[in-house]
Parts: sequence; structure tokens; C-alpha cells
Amino acid sequence: MMEWFSALDGFSQFFWIIALIGSLLFVFVIITTFLSVDGGDDFDNVDSSINADAGIEFQFITFKNLVGFFTIFGWIGIACINAGFSILVTVIAALVGGILMMLIMAAMFYGMKKLADSGTLNYKNAINATGEVYLTIGANRSKMGKVSIRVQGTLRELEAITDSLFELKSGTIIQVIDVTNNGILIVEQTKKPIEPIKQETYELPPNTTNL
Repeated sequence: MMEWFSALDGFSQFFWIIALIGSLLFVFVIITTFLSVDGGDDFDNVDSSINADAGIEFQFITFKNLVGFFTIFGWIGIACINAGFSILVTVIAALVGGILMMLIMAAMFYGMKKLADSGTLNYKNAINATGEVYLTIGANRSKMGKVSIRVQGTLRELEAITDSLFELKSGTIIQVIDVTNNGILIVEQTKKPIEPIKQETYELPPNTTNL
């Protein structure tokens, strides 16, 4: 192995070193990202420190994307050298391939983040929604209960308290008036919204006016 590597010229060794190191890091990044293990969180922290503007959701220059860049940069460089291309063409092709890889990875991780965020429950969306008490809620915040309520298009059972002077028993219709900082609903008793009565109209046959 060492003899093979030593036989290569310096230009080829440069691309082989980048390709091998980049590939190892790339495999580790992909595995930790999809399995959501601690290593993936560490890479997210590195990404945050590299990205100067934390408000930009579509992150182009991140540690993960740079790993992808150098991986493709190295392998395209090796392919160009084996194909007999000049040094200039090899470097340009490797750079273009690496940048394209960064764009692909940035778009992929951006899509994954948006998908994860869309499934995250925002308790503020429950304000003004009506539901039903599932587990009795104590009066004046004396006992936490649970309510069954539809939030973000899904029926959920969430913890709730009330400022009412009377306990809200199971089956009571409630409305969410606020949410605490730790995601507990503050509810009050209400009534089911009255649905408008559907009125049906009928048309008389044309010849009824002659009767």
C-alpha cells in the first residue's frame, strides 16, 4: 500500500489524501445525521459556528457541506488524473464538482430541517381552539389535567390548567385562552360553537302557477 502511494506523483497524492479523509468524514456525517446520534448534534454545533448569520435557514457553508465538497473534489481530481487531463482542467473540474456537491447537500439538509420543523408542535397554535376535558382539571390551578384538542390538524391530549373557581370535569367543553412558557395550556369552560343551520331551497314546477 505504501509502495503504491509512494510511486504516485505529488499532485496525485494530494487528491488521494483529500479523497480518503473526506470520504471517511462524509460517511460518518451521513450516518450520524440520519440516526440523530450525539455526533450529529456536534456537527450541527460546528455548522452554527461556521455560519455567520444564524438567521439564514439555507446554509451553504457548513462543516457537513465542506466535507461533501472535499470528498467530491478529491475523487473527481483522481478521475481526471486517471483520464489524462491537464492539471488546470483537473483542478477546475474538481472545484466545480465540489461546489455542486455543496449545493446538493445544502438543499438536502435544508429539506430535512423543514420537514422536521413542520412536525414540531407549536403550543401557541392552540390558543382560541376549543376542545374537551379528558382528565379533570382542578380549580384555580390546584390540579393539572388533560384536554383533548385539535392543534395543527391533529387531535392531541395535552396538559392543561385553569383559573376557574370550579374544577373542570371530564367531558367539559373548554377553550384555550393562553399557554405557559413550558407548554401547559390555560383553559376556561365554554360552549360548543353553534353551527349554522343549512337551509334547503326547493323549486316549484313551472306549471304550478296555473293551479
